[in-house]
Amino acid sequence: MPYDFSSLKDGVKEAESWLSGELSAIRTGRATAAVLDGVRIDSYGAKVPVNHIAGVTTEDAKTLRITPWDKGQIKSIEQAITKADLGVSVVADGEGVRVIFPDLTSERREAFAKLARAKTEEARKRLRRVRDEAWGDIQNKEREGILTEDEKFRFKDDMQKTVDDTNKRMGEMLEKKEKEIQN
Repeated sequence: MPYDFSSLKDGVKEAESWLSGELSAIRTGRATAAVLDGVRIDSYGAKVPVNHIAGVTTEDAKTLRITPWDKGQIKSIEQAITKADLGVSVVADGEGVRVIFPDLTSERREAFAKLARAKTEEARKRLRRVRDEAWGDIQNKEREGILTEDEKFRFKDDMQKTVDDTNKRMGEMLEKKEKEIQN
């Protein structure tokens, strides 16, 4: 009888996508709109992401341009980005907001690399939790007589291979991010 690994696969995808989102939000010294993903703007009584009320474009390697559809939102966008403390300079003008990314110091680079490693470890903890739940389920099915002992260990090996492959991909994501931060 084959074991249903769908909950394990869902957990693996969730952990990987969470890590991808967290790593993309870490600054690398290059202008990227992903840095603004966590910023919420008060717009007509609701907190909304920047890209819901404005166009975000990259002017050059160090500058983002935010052009709100309602020019009355410029001040609230400026305040929200400043309050988010992203380590960027924010300049408002009549057309929108310019977000300038300063060059990273070696201390900031190391802090961002440390943050990336911490986020990767958190994703690995999530992955271990998912693995432990799947392993517990496999053991329960064996105790109930649904699976044989041989099947249990074969499924454990399959499960561990999935977890190892995911850990390897997460390590590659971290390595890529650390290279981006250092350059």
